[in-house]
Amino acid sequence: MTWKTVAFNELTLEELYQMMIVRQEVFVVEQNCPYLDADDKDQKCFHVLGYENNDLIAYARLVPKGVSYENSVSIGRILTTEKGRGKGVGKGLVQFSIDETKRLFNATEITISAQCYLIKFYKSFGFKIVGEEYLEDDIPHIKMLLS
Repeated sequence: MTWKTVAFNELTLEELYQMMIVRQEVFVVEQNCPYLDADDKDQKCFHVLGYENNDLIAYARLVPKGVSYENSVSIGRILTTEKGRGKGVGKGLVQFSIDETKRLFNATEITISAQCYLIKFYKSFGFKIVGEEYLEDDIPHIKMLLS
């Protein structure tokens, strides 16, 4: 796996295109959830790209304080493609994203909006549930915090 963290304005057109494809594949097509992925946050974020043999198979968005959460940085749009599943790529992605978020934003706390079926996975990194379950795009989510 090759990991790369890129500010939005430093993404190549090819990287941007690949990023949008994998986000749509996973969040819109696989999860059968039509929603507007382009939410005007990308331009303010850093983007983690995970490559295997030049294929983008993992992605996450590192969100500065005040963009998704008023008082906390965040990691969002966390995904692995079908090619990356079952190989530990997701674990590598989340750990790399946590480390990069701390480095880039000098963060002591990280908030995520986790799909509920992944609670145990995120708890393995030290995230704790904060608040009640809610629906986001008709999918059960829960706010989690790493401090």
